Amino acid sequence: MTRFAAIDCGTNAIRILIADVIDGQVIDVVREMRTVRLGEGVDASGEFSTAALQRTFAACEEYAQLLKEHPVESLRFIATSATRDVRNRVEFVEGVQDRLGVPVEVIAGTEEAELSFLGAVRGLDPALIVDPVLVADVGGGSTEYVLGNAATGEISAVTSVNIGCVRMTERHLHADPPELDEVAAAVADVDAHLAKVLEVIPPGSFATFIGLAGSVTTVAAMAMDLPVYDAEVIHGSVITRAQVKSVTTRLLDMPRVERAAFGFMHPGRVDVIAGGSLVLCRTMQAYELDQVVVSEADLLDGIVYRLSLRG
Repeated sequence: MTRFAAIDCGTNAIRILIADVIDGQVIDVVREMRTVRLGEGVDASGEFSTAALQRTFAACEEYAQLLKEHPVESLRFIATSATRDVRNRVEFVEGVQDRLGVPVEVIAGTEEAELSFLGAVRGLDPALIVDPVLVADVGGGSTEYVLGNAATGEISAVTSVNIGCVRMTERHLHADPPELDEVAAAVADVDAHLAKVLEVIPPGSFATFIGLAGSVTTVAAMAMDLPVYDAEVIHGSVITRAQVKSVTTRLLDMPRVERAAFGFMHPGRVDVIAGGSLVLCRTMQAYELDQVVVSEADLLDGIVYRLSLRG
């Protein structure tokens, strides 16, 4: 069997990819997402709420049914930023094990970044990539940055920082739309973390910048003025820094009801997209980047590909 599955449970969403791997190519069978907001309030409370766990377990039950319908050779369940930080992790781990029959692997930000890099570079047209490459995976609780060589797969630098769409929103962007002082505080927070990133991965150390995850793909959809979300159009698109800055400004200026009206906007991203867009925007500003290559292939693709190598 060449069919494998990966589940990624992050701060904002839980996602599943069931895919066939043929001649090294990851071919989607099922790719779905549920916005469960597992990390809701974690930054302040230090633990998962009962409601967040219930939403996540309900999604796991749905995914268990999908896996019955599409049997796989192996499955890997990855938990990322939110799960690294909580006191009641055991309750979460046992709940997942009961529903899916696999252990929860709480991976470090460095492994998360490496898998995201692997998925991103394998999923893009090689014509879009000039080595070295910097990949940024803008998540809910953290953002991973990884520098590497797409041609060889060699990783030269990795860092993970606690800036993401949910974390920035919960820390700073409270009003609807955010007040100027809230935005200023969010910018200062993101920039302080980026200063540490620049120490690990200096400006000028790469030729191509690739952005991953829902915040980035949603910014791309808005920059291209898409009427609905279209993964095929978004994947491999190239968005300029000016476009990202314009989208970020608009998102921060508009109330949530206006964001929700966009045909491409996932309901679970409405309240946090401005925070995620801000992380992307400030990253491009810090590195003085002219453009970002947008990838729909990401951590899930990297996990599935690596599973196929084990098989």
